[in-house]
Amino acid sequence: MKYFDELKRTMEWVAQQPKTIFLGQTVAGPGTFMFSTLKDVPSEKTLEMPINESFQMQFTLGLALAGYVPISVYPRQNFLLLATGDMSNMIDKMPAISSRAVSPRMIIRVATGPDEPVHPGHQHVGNYAEAFRKLFAWIEVVELNEPGEIFPAYRRALERPDARATLLIEHGNFYNQK
Repeated sequence: MKYFDELKRTMEWVAQQPKTIFLGQTVAGPGTFMFSTLKDVPSEKTLEMPINESFQMQFTLGLALAGYVPISVYPRQNFLLLATGDMSNMIDKMPAISSRAVSPRMIIRVATGPDEPVHPGHQHVGNYAEAFRKLFAWIEVVELNEPGEIFPAYRRALERPDARATLLIEHGNFYNQK
């Protein structure tokens, strides 16, 4: 099983689950390497977003509060940093603020950009997994280092009884390496 193939298979399985919707940049059409894992997801399960990372995270939260299970796709961790305030001050604190009455289930899908065969620039290849782990109390941070970790991590994020938000981190280099 290859990393890319497992991601693609998993995205197609996620799309079959009730109330799931993928949103983000290049989820409904090509533009980043992550789209290739979504190209066979039904169009009614995708929502293309403008390049406005903070708005996308706020929209993700709104979908979760409305009963959807959003999979919010950010092609680069460097740009997810622009939504980190929304994640740390709203999503991560919501269960505590509401005495656990509100725990919106969502998946935040992000990647470190591939730096091979051409390095795209330092603003595209950052990995902030450790910083995110230190920053969030309620959002679980999971790095997907091996193909065999992908499906179980998504399944757990969708089925977890505590409905925690999950940040799943892919590695762009692994799409072709593993």
